[in-house]
Amino acid sequence: MARYHTTVQSRRRAEETFEYLSDFSTTAEWDPGVVEAEHVTAGPVGMGSAFRVVASFLGRRVALLYRVVEFEPGRRVVLRADAPALRSIDEITVRPTESGSEVTYHADLRGQGLLRWTEPVLGLAFRRIGDRARDGLMRALAAA
Repeated sequence: MARYHTTVQSRRRAEETFEYLSDFSTTAEWDPGVVEAEHVTAGPVGMGSAFRVVASFLGRRVALLYRVVEFEPGRRVVLRADAPALRSIDEITVRPTESGSEVTYHADLRGQGLLRWTEPVLGLAFRRIGDRARDGLMRALAAA
């Protein structure tokens, strides 16, 4: 399994930061590996909300349907995508700080089927992808 973990600071209030990040369609704004993203269920973000995310991964476009599988309003969201070749689980936690908020981001990517044999290479690529996403997230959250 490939894992990525990072913590970033935001000048935005925790509630605003959480609202922005729990709407996973915003990944297209801050993650350079995401080609497009959209909220595909009606209503506000919560348990069961779904997001279609198209990522550029290892030279290919991969469409994933992420669903919110855990939701603590204003604090924590866990999204999961299952595809024939991989499973992705992203956990975002936001907590208030004196200067805004702190975001902790955990991402796990597991190869399935034939891709599971490439997990060592997948882990190296995932680290680079995660670092670029982290940098984009820091820029987006600093723009408050």
